[in-house]
Amino acid sequence: MSKFKPGNFLDQIDVPKDLRDNFSIEDLPQVSAEVRQYIIDVISEIGNSHFGASLGVVELTVALHYVFDTPRDKIVWDVGHQAYGHKILTGRRKVFHTNRKKGGISGFPKRSESEYDTFGVGHSSTSVSAALGMAVANKYTGASKTQHIAVIGDGAMTAGMAFEGINHAGFEKDANLLVVLNDNGMSIEPSVGALREYSKNFKPSQPLGNVKEEIWKLLGMVSKFGPDAQSIVAKISKIIKGGEQNNLFESLNFQYFGPVDGHDVARLAKVLNELKDIPGPKILHCITRKGAGYKFSEEGNPVQWHAPGIFNKETGEIVKIAPPAQQPPKYQDVFGHTIVELAERNEKIMGITPAMPSGCSLNIMMKAMPDRTFDVGIAEQHAVTFSAGLAVQGLLPFCNIYSSFMQRAYDQVLHDVAIQNLNVVFCLDRAGLVGADGATHHGAYDLAYMRCIPNMIVSAPMNEEELRNLMFTAQLPNRGPFTIRYPRGRGVLSKWKTAMKEIQIGKGRRLLNGNDIAILSVGHPGNFVVEAAEQLKAIGVSIAHYDMRFVKPIDELMLHEVFTKFKKVITVEDGCIMGGFGSAVIEFMADQKYQAEVVRLGVPDKYIHHGTQKELWSDCGYDADGIIDTVIKTLSLSVPSRKLKKNIS
Repeated sequence: MSKFKPGNFLDQIDVPKDLRDNFSIEDLPQVSAEVRQYIIDVISEIGNSHFGASLGVVELTVALHYVFDTPRDKIVWDVGHQAYGHKILTGRRKVFHTNRKKGGISGFPKRSESEYDTFGVGHSSTSVSAALGMAVANKYTGASKTQHIAVIGDGAMTAGMAFEGINHAGFEKDANLLVVLNDNGMSIEPSVGALREYSKNFKPSQPLGNVKEEIWKLLGMVSKFGPDAQSIVAKISKIIKGGEQNNLFESLNFQYFGPVDGHDVARLAKVLNELKDIPGPKILHCITRKGAGYKFSEEGNPVQWHAPGIFNKETGEIVKIAPPAQQPPKYQDVFGHTIVELAERNEKIMGITPAMPSGCSLNIMMKAMPDRTFDVGIAEQHAVTFSAGLAVQGLLPFCNIYSSFMQRAYDQVLHDVAIQNLNVVFCLDRAGLVGADGATHHGAYDLAYMRCIPNMIVSAPMNEEELRNLMFTAQLPNRGPFTIRYPRGRGVLSKWKTAMKEIQIGKGRRLLNGNDIAILSVGHPGNFVVEAAEQLKAIGVSIAHYDMRFVKPIDELMLHEVFTKFKKVITVEDGCIMGGFGSAVIEFMADQKYQAEVVRLGVPDKYIHHGTQKELWSDCGYDADGIIDTVIKTLSLSVPSRKLKKNIS
């Protein structure tokens, strides 16, 4: 049961029908205020959630559910950071405090969670294509009166997929599609690119919010005008926008309306109600403020208030847990500082990120070397091919992309980088299980999808020092395509700024000699093996631990050593078991005709939902306890596995 108390109006709304049936348009400002306050109340206490994006669309959310007959009408939210108000109004208010917690509701729209979540999202720029597909499907099946609304931010509009959807939608003139452009000048970072500058110039002489009601009534009656309806709409549209000049969206056969104040909920409701009756693809341009309605987010750092954690809602003070002395750094910060060190030595190094400079810590280089660092917007495909273009001309791009976002640019990695054997370094942040963002953001697949690409080197550091050494190695001449993947969160070393040195490509390292069983790890989970080996040693189990470092090329000399000596082998990885590191080891064993029992630990062949990283590592069985259990089972020992740690201590 939630301890959070809704306002008097919100307490009467369990589903959007309650909003439509029981409240007047004059009540909507108060409903909006109560939704906003509920978001503030809950997120300030539970933390671990997004914040500013949903505050910025409270009025838009209320207006959409007030005007449209959801769930019959389909609202498709882009990305999902902005959908908290939507969740609160669609039957999930009482469980909203479980947001992004294990077993609780997802932080993103999710079809299995609610009939109001019409399309599952997490990555950006999918809403227009999805909503258009729904509109065409409903036209085909005879449900043409169903409304389809794609709510997309100006940051998400920079992605190629959004343009692809709009390009197609403009051709589907009978599609019942409304695109709502939530323009706040932000994604997580401030929006970048020419489109952002272009949208600033949208200044109609008669803002839509001031158009006379008679014109709107006329628009609402457009279906009565018969064959001349389209020309009448065009003429009235020009009156609304105050001129004959077309804009980009009109050139693509969209009817453009706006800009409008996205925080005037009553006007928004009236505008949306009239737009329902205008046929064909339409776009409503709403100007909003990320973090709107909460003083400290509006006046503070918008990046910080994107996901602030726990904070004092009265003072705006973000609660910071005092870190222990000599706390290890985040892997992303190690990357950020190291690339600056390398770039100071190597003038060919360039930094590229698709809209995540602070998320991946490339902002450190961006500040120090702005002419050598590029935020290309939410455009992963472009980021990769842009990097390839830099490499063709002899520069050395470090292209930093979250592992799950790299999936969006896979063809570009294959076609534009690897075939040409270009020296592009892919630094895949957030590799492995990332925690509360859940299935859409887990970087579980990069080891599998990168290792099958010819010319590609695939590596994973076990700690911060190894990350620095791999980055140093990758920038040496003639390395070709080079992948370095590392997890979200902190490393394990308190002192990590050591002198960098080259690592031999494809060379692993034996960290522990042993006789009973071999454990082969790649990347950060090697630290789980170290912890497990210490506990197992206390009961007389002798572990040999190999940190392989590279999945491709894999250290074959080391694997010959392993399979010559051991008949029981365990592989550990923070990635999918299907086709990943463990599969590479088994492929070697089969090709070389060795015979051994190999147990693979990693992410199973299913989607893993949200929880903390530690919870998810445990669920998947490759944390220290999971490794201990597997060793005991594989060696047929009689020690009660889950009581082992307690018994040892």
